[in-house]
Amino acid sequence: MTTPTRRLGIAQLSLVGTAPPDLVSIAAQAGFDFIGARVRPVTATERPYDLQPGSHLLKETLQRMADTGITVEDVEFLLLDGTGLRGGQDQREAWLRMMEAGQALGASTLTVACADPDLDRFGDHLAQMTQDGKSYGIMPTLEPIAYQTVRSLPQAVKLSRRAGCKIVVDALHVNRFGATTAELEAATDLVPLVQLCDGPAAAPENREALIVESRSERGVPGDGEFHLASILATFAAGTPVSIETPSDKRVAEMGELAWAKHLKAAADSVLTTTAVTSPAHNISALTGSNK
Repeated sequence: MTTPTRRLGIAQLSLVGTAPPDLVSIAAQAGFDFIGARVRPVTATERPYDLQPGSHLLKETLQRMADTGITVEDVEFLLLDGTGLRGGQDQREAWLRMMEAGQALGASTLTVACADPDLDRFGDHLAQMTQDGKSYGIMPTLEPIAYQTVRSLPQAVKLSRRAGCKIVVDALHVNRFGATTAELEAATDLVPLVQLCDGPAAAPENREALIVESRSERGVPGDGEFHLASILATFAAGTPVSIETPSDKRVAEMGELAWAKHLKAAADSVLTTTAVTSPAHNISALTGSNK
């Protein structure tokens, strides 16, 4: 078995209840290179982590990073819903605070998704966000999500090129909205990070079930029916990979460190198969075992 050469990280969602300093330590013990940090909660039930400059949690996280060599690649997560810049509650304040935290952590990207039904307005906000990010060394990365307004790669590519930002490719969502290999190839120059998980070929039946799958119960890379090696083969060998595989049930059963080690071993196995993957026309047709 060859040694994977890509930088490999663990996303906060894989251990969403783990505070960032502890996530850094766990990542190091499991053999990862970096983490993704959640500097803004996505739901009201999530544990918030104050990583703003001057906070105790930031100081502790930076110390663990210095001790272990683990870095922060990306920060998340902001769902733009149209309430910024043109009136109403201004989301710009939220992303500026996130950029401050990201800069303090040494991150290079900030993940954003779209819940705004007005894509022209969203495009304006994304462009403003991209411009603002230059002062912090932070690039917005638009993630197309199967149950949000922007839910295809062509949509994401068009909006990202207009705004001058990048795209995150998540294995779950490209399978759930049926991205084609051609669509992935058209986005390769825009993708600084690929997120891995696995799952059944058949999508959940409704939006609520899609949300539960996405946030709480994804499959371990290599154990499902997503052809992960073919997705990875589309991108340059140096493109970092983040394991975004939440499972409330299995974390409770195994514990945080054992879960992280399990994900690392599974990801390593998937990465070794990337070089031998053959092209295909549709990701949804590339199903079957990755092992």
